[in-house]
Amino acid sequence: MDDPRLGRPPVGVEPAAAQRPAVVRSVALLLARLEVILVESGISEPVAEAREIVAALHDAPRFWPVANAHLPVTDGFWNRAVSSARRRGQGAPNAYAVGRAAFRHLTLEVDERVLIPRPETELLVDLVLDEQQDRPGGVVIDVGTGSGAIALALATEGGAGFDCVYGTDVSLDAIQVAHANLRRVERHVQSPVQFVHGSVLAGLGNTRPSVVVSNPPYIAYEESEALPPSVRNWEPAVALFSAGQGLSLTRRLVVEAAKALRPGGLLALEVDARRAALVAELVSANARFATVAVRLDLTGRERFVLARRQERG
Repeated sequence: MDDPRLGRPPVGVEPAAAQRPAVVRSVALLLARLEVILVESGISEPVAEAREIVAALHDAPRFWPVANAHLPVTDGFWNRAVSSARRRGQGAPNAYAVGRAAFRHLTLEVDERVLIPRPETELLVDLVLDEQQDRPGGVVIDVGTGSGAIALALATEGGAGFDCVYGTDVSLDAIQVAHANLRRVERHVQSPVQFVHGSVLAGLGNTRPSVVVSNPPYIAYEESEALPPSVRNWEPAVALFSAGQGLSLTRRLVVEAAKALRPGGLLALEVDARRAALVAELVSANARFATVAVRLDLTGRERFVLARRQERG
């Protein structure tokens, strides 16, 4: 009789075959499989992109797949990576394909409900931290928070310097993603964080922030055809486009921030490099603001507008 503790071979499999060791699928085999999918989809750099997919899913640096090519891969990880490669082959940006994006020291969940965080926006966080290092405390409002990238970076890097960090967004879908990311990084958060559904500063009542920071939508609707398909066809229009030659929401934000900010409070905006001077003029024209400045990004483009609210008035 068969010993029930040993089990029996699967139906239709010869005993000798059933005793053969299972094939162990390694990182190297996974990379090879992903490369085939990407090549068949017409991706121009399939080797590099296969490595990026595996590294992103493992939340590791780009060199990790090559350095660990011998390691075994679980069925679950294999299936996720294959699914990601197929989505990438369909044209999805890499961040959407894998469902996550790096932002400063954070790894955030992202999908088509939110804008993919850009490296330029990481510098916006630096500017806020630098500007506020001698002004501890106070409330920060991140307008158009999307994935929560700016708000969460400030809450995790600002020490206990902020009384609270709010993120607002007109999109309920975006608020859901931001909440998921708060749960993801909660153990690193050093200041309280709240995400609020509402347009610009709506929903925050009479809150008097020390900082209003935003990467608002600033692309004109008529410029959509000039965008890469990976942006135009995948990222949410509400996070990309604004009326009035791309400046409508920025105009509203400047007015509302001028009313809400505490005396001496900071307004920090990421802007279209082509329209930085126009935004600076908008801010300068508001009598509540002083010391308006345009700052450059790492490529030397005019990318940020900073201003302080008047200490009085």
